[in-house]
Amino acid sequence: MNESVEHLFVVATRELRTVVRTPALLALSAAFAASVVGVAWAGTGGGGGFVPLTLDLLTFVEVLVPLLAFAYGYRTIVDDRLTGELDVLRTYDVSRFAYVGGVYVGRGVALVGTVVVALVLGGALVPLLTADVPTFLAVNTAADSALRFVRFVVLAAAFTLVVLAATLAVSAAARTVRTAFALAAVLAALFVLGIDTTLLAGLAAGVVPADGVGALLAFSPNSAFRGLVLSAAVGVVGGAEVAAGDPLWNLVGLFVWWAVGLGVAVWRVWPAVEDVSD
Repeated sequence: MNESVEHLFVVATRELRTVVRTPALLALSAAFAASVVGVAWAGTGGGGGFVPLTLDLLTFVEVLVPLLAFAYGYRTIVDDRLTGELDVLRTYDVSRFAYVGGVYVGRGVALVGTVVVALVLGGALVPLLTADVPTFLAVNTAADSALRFVRFVVLAAAFTLVVLAATLAVSAAARTVRTAFALAAVLAALFVLGIDTTLLAGLAAGVVPADGVGALLAFSPNSAFRGLVLSAAVGVVGGAEVAAGDPLWNLVGLFVWWAVGLGVAVWRVWPAVEDVSD
């Protein structure tokens, strides 16, 4: 057990160093942070608050975090396979769990750090730029407290880790970089638009029952994340509670995506048992 944990941290350290030494990832991270700060500046400059900023950033995070996560993770495992790194690691008796866990921890620390720092920088502009006059969204002090924005940041970090887990599954399943990119592109489209659009089309066509759409939407990662943000970080808009679905179903939906993503990555990274005929 101790040896597996040691292997995990060795792999995680390697992944962190790889991210730091990859100019493209650093540029994408800087662009993401600059975009978040820009949205916050534009939104709070007119006299907003933490809840208005959360609403401003919600769709932005839903779209850009999956794209950033895919950029961070889609080549990770497939590159190690193509360069022979996986074969070398296996000679040191590194388990599949330790390797995938190390990749996930290393990339996750860098990716979540980028997302959290960017959102915190954006949130820091609120007390500096918000006018004294409350907006129509902030019906009282509690409705627009910094705690609500902290909840949004925590949920965004969790959403980021879910997307990264799904991305590693794609990277582990692919055998070429081109295949990994294609699968990642399909997964990105499903996250951002595909699942939600399909369910809503099914509802409009009468295929999906109206009383079950809430539970089904919870298994769309973006919808589950959106619902949790609306219920935990927004709560009240204009004196009325927002429609955010069932928080429990939303949590279950994100957990399923996270668990399945890592499970597939561990399963597909290399065979559990060697073929004695090799």
